[in-house]
Amino acid sequence: MTEPFELPSCSILLLAGGRGQRMGGQDKGLLEWRGQPLIAHLHALARPLSDDLILSCNRNAERYAAYADRLVQDDEGDFPGPLAGILAGLAVARHAQVLVLPCDAPLLDRPLLQALRQAGAAHPGQPVMLRQGPHWQPLFSLIPRAALAGLRQAWQAGDRSPRHALLALGARALDCALDDPRLANLNTPELLQ
Repeated sequence: MTEPFELPSCSILLLAGGRGQRMGGQDKGLLEWRGQPLIAHLHALARPLSDDLILSCNRNAERYAAYADRLVQDDEGDFPGPLAGILAGLAVARHAQVLVLPCDAPLLDRPLLQALRQAGAAHPGQPVMLRQGPHWQPLFSLIPRAALAGLRQAWQAGDRSPRHALLALGARALDCALDDPRLANLNTPELLQ
């Protein structure tokens, strides 16, 4: 498949640092789906798109190391949420744009990731988030590395919501259908089955 134009290089941040509460405390990225850990599905999709693959994890680093160029973890303990992982990833990213993806969405595909990258290329100074109807999906986003300072300010002010912090920075929407199966989060035992 050829791209309509050359997209700028981007870093990719895979978020696997959560507590896994809906999975009984299990590390979601390492749970098996269709014979492989969830993180392996995202790695296979993301690897060809970037020479800077970052993975945010707060445990099992030795198992996650095979799926990234670099691992990061939250600055604070006790699983403070995805914004902490985003901050850690942006801080080490080598490229001006960082594509952020959650570890529990193995149905994502290349066309959707390329659409995010194209939206980011059209508006290089602004974050882009997927949106399904009225629902923003901040864990499927493209964030300029330059947004790090603004996101840190939001964090220091007590904001822990990636959606809220990205919208405050003027995030643009990339709209998807409400029932887009590519955005299915396999984040409960029932959905994983």
